[in-house]
Amino acid sequence: MSFATLLTQEQVERIHEASLEILEEVGLKVRYEPAREMFKQHGCLVEEERVKFPRAVVEKYRKMYPPSFTFYARDPQFDKTIPQDSPVIVTASSAPDILDPLTGRERRAESGDIARIAHLINELPGYDIFSISTLADDAPKDQFTLSRLYPSLKYCKKPLRVTTTDRKDTDSVMRMAYMIAGGEAAYREHPFLTHHYCPVVSPLTMDNLSTENVMYFAKEGLPVYPTIVPNAGLTSPMSMAGTLAQGNAEFLAAATLMQMAKEGTPLIYATLATVADMRSGAYTSGAIECGMLHMAFAQIARFYNVPCGGYIGLTNAKINDAQAGYETGMSAMGGTVAGMDMFNIGGLIDALKTFDFAKAVIDDEVAQMMKRVKRGINFSDDELALDLIKQIGPGGSFIVAKHTVKRMKTEAVMTKLADRDTRTAWEKKGAMDIHARAMNRVKEIMSANADSLISPELDAQLRAEFPGLVAGELKPLE
Repeated sequence: MSFATLLTQEQVERIHEASLEILEEVGLKVRYEPAREMFKQHGCLVEEERVKFPRAVVEKYRKMYPPSFTFYARDPQFDKTIPQDSPVIVTASSAPDILDPLTGRERRAESGDIARIAHLINELPGYDIFSISTLADDAPKDQFTLSRLYPSLKYCKKPLRVTTTDRKDTDSVMRMAYMIAGGEAAYREHPFLTHHYCPVVSPLTMDNLSTENVMYFAKEGLPVYPTIVPNAGLTSPMSMAGTLAQGNAEFLAAATLMQMAKEGTPLIYATLATVADMRSGAYTSGAIECGMLHMAFAQIARFYNVPCGGYIGLTNAKINDAQAGYETGMSAMGGTVAGMDMFNIGGLIDALKTFDFAKAVIDDEVAQMMKRVKRGINFSDDELALDLIKQIGPGGSFIVAKHTVKRMKTEAVMTKLADRDTRTAWEKKGAMDIHARAMNRVKEIMSANADSLISPELDAQLRAEFPGLVAGELKPLE
């Protein structure tokens, strides 16, 4: 299919040129000393913590970007490669809070919640990758990421996206992954964790821990990609053009570092850009400007021939109301028609701060609609159906035609949540709103296929290796 464009080709090239100017004349503050040393060895200008990037250096490494990125799963049938499998739907991640599925009240998320969410995402067909949706408030002090990863691995066989903190945390996560894979060699053959970091802190600063992790995984040849997060008015100019120029410069800097670490490292042009609400400084992940910026970044990514994606289809709403619907729908549709390959969408409300089970189920249906749009319209002779139209003729009916029967379950999305009954039928079924219908679906999923994907023998080995590990059990909704 062809893609909608928000920018002209001239504007895309202007953003590229402006980004090169920023990198060459302003540069980045790079806090991680080994990164500064790597930049220096490969032709960048380094003075204390400031690194400036000559145009020729950026252009040299830009030619090395691979045109695709693969998310591997424990079960290879769930592997996804972008752009050919686009759009891939990834859950939005790392919310500290959750709407309790029994009480409906907000509280801190725990590892048991992650077990439920992992199972939910495993069973919902619209989702392709599970990026661990919440934090775990009950995590032991030295097992922050393990307490999130372990319940995810127990109940989800789709690709997992994970973020670690320091090197000790990273080593623990990799030990667990090797054990589940049956050894380090087996894991490296099919690495089912994709690592994700935000090495560039806008404006124009590379931090320590995220930069260290990006370099480590790139050198090791394991899946990793960065996300760029400019926030117009606070951490980037209060203009979308300026935010695009700065954000693109930040992407080029991170991508250059990854190629210096290991040439040909796959990556994604991933963003979480928006325009701040300057009345309060609020982070506006549900704003239409967030969608517009992602549409523009998608065009820039195609200019570089690299897969793209980001946090889009989100909302600032606190419940599943009309605001949640229109904010999710408008930006998600914008990103879809603009050709984004990856969407971090699913389950989070209140500007990425709270997970809601019902919203995750609703967003699954949104995801299926997005994939239908990407599938486009087939214009083969059989689909154009001129012979059938001539046969049925004026005043006829297509409902019993073989052509109709053959396509009745594939041509249109067969929604399970969107209500299409008459008002009378809807009232007879309880007159439920979409949130109530979605929660019924959650309860159905929680009561089926809920066995752990980790054998008791392997589970015992993991508990011996990681004493004090959270239970990570999927408890029924009662």
